[in-house]
Amino acid sequence: MIKKQSDEMGFGIEARKNLTLLITTHNTIVSGTIRDIEGINILQIQFKGNHMKFILSLVSLCISTTCLSWGQTGHRVTGEIAQNYLSPEAKAAIKSIIGNESLAEASTYADEQRSNPEHFWQEVAGSYHYVTVPAGKMYNDVKAPKKGDSVTALEQFKATLKNTKASQVEKQLALKFIVHIIGDLHQPLHAGNGLDRGGNDVKVNFFWEDSNLHRVWDSGLIDRQKLSYSEWSAFLNRTITDSDLKAWSSTNPVNWITESAEIRDSIYPKDEKLSWDYNYEHLPTIKTRLKQAGVRIAFFFNEVFK
Repeated sequence: MIKKQSDEMGFGIEARKNLTLLITTHNTIVSGTIRDIEGINILQIQFKGNHMKFILSLVSLCISTTCLSWGQTGHRVTGEIAQNYLSPEAKAAIKSIIGNESLAEASTYADEQRSNPEHFWQEVAGSYHYVTVPAGKMYNDVKAPKKGDSVTALEQFKATLKNTKASQVEKQLALKFIVHIIGDLHQPLHAGNGLDRGGNDVKVNFFWEDSNLHRVWDSGLIDRQKLSYSEWSAFLNRTITDSDLKAWSSTNPVNWITESAEIRDSIYPKDEKLSWDYNYEHLPTIKTRLKQAGVRIAFFFNEVFK
């Protein structure tokens, strides 16, 4: 039996801030709290009795629906596109750091480590995936919070790559996180307004399934097209022109954030039921942001390793 103490609990839910669980099965009691702040999951739970494996699987399933960033496909698309625009110097430097691993592979590392129990991943890295820019403000008006954000993380990791005394492991982390962060900053809801956890609190029905606005933009619209990341990358890369490369040449993350915040304010739906009309209206934006992110990942590394 599962007793729901919030109408958000269930197999189609997003883990929400201060969501309390009470699960009983075969005289086993599990109680605890799931907190989610801008997509960062913290699970505090107590167990009594047996059947721990079953309960952990159930809790894990609930948490897995909480949104992270572009999603694996979107991030891999940006990494794959970036490979096409790296300078010879950047290609050589990247190979010396991560070997034969591609940027598409590296792009999802920062999300894959979210359950890593090390202090860095549980207490530090979570805030590196987003920035907060209230409506009507610019990033430079608000700056980064004390715990840091995507912009401060990029500065830190860029310095690591340039530091001749940094270890190989430190440079690997820096490089992989840079690929991921640049992708994140091109997802409009990773420039959150500070009111709804980057759209995670905006509940919607996307093609007849319960979801939220953040997840729709992370993966819903992308996965709806039924394309692999390599198909996405090939299709999008063919449409990138020389004029696009010139227009997207900025390596200043504040410029990318300004773009994302402007888009963000235009994508909140009037109706919670989203399907073909929403897909038609916003898929072109998804495509553009994936292309821009890929190009800018390359240009960022070209600048670092010139």
